[in-house]
Amino acid sequence: MTFSLLVLSLALLCGCAKDGGGLPVGPTTGPDTTNEPPASGASSSEGEPAPVYITFEGTDLEGETVSQDVFSQSKLTMINVWATYCDPCLREMPGLGELASEYDGSEFQIIGIVSDVREGEDQSLVESLVQETGAAYPHLLANGSIDQAILSSVSGVPTTFFFDGEGAYLGGVVGSAEKSAWKEIVDGLLEER
Repeated sequence: MTFSLLVLSLALLCGCAKDGGGLPVGPTTGPDTTNEPPASGASSSEGEPAPVYITFEGTDLEGETVSQDVFSQSKLTMINVWATYCDPCLREMPGLGELASEYDGSEFQIIGIVSDVREGEDQSLVESLVQETGAAYPHLLANGSIDQAILSSVSGVPTTFFFDGEGAYLGGVVGSAEKSAWKEIVDGLLEER
């Protein structure tokens, strides 16, 4: 639990803010979030706040549909929101690519969300940046569902969110980090699972 608090309170300095962002990331409620667990029947412990779950559907760079069901494929999922114009985003992506390859997919996975390229727009720049940085994990393009569920909580990029295998929101970080810092956070969250 203390490691989750660290993740929640960790606000890293490097990022590309919009609207003067840079605030710590926290759970939100809205049309695409709920405090109701998925059908598996997960529930919170007495005295703890109810977990927050999100629902979304998007398309990855290969044209495949990805939804919140992706969380069940791994004990821990990192969603990294980035933009094509964001130097700190692009600088951290090689480390994230390495990090993703160091874990078994059933333990940990990374999903990128490109905040400035929408479904139906030319994605050639995104594909090129993903290849150049070695960030060989799925990347989703922005759309209305992702806007409401995830991007509405983003004050600057990069922003990173963590979810458990049932899709419960664990915390988030605004800003970029070195691979070693992300590894420490990931290992700490996995120990709690």
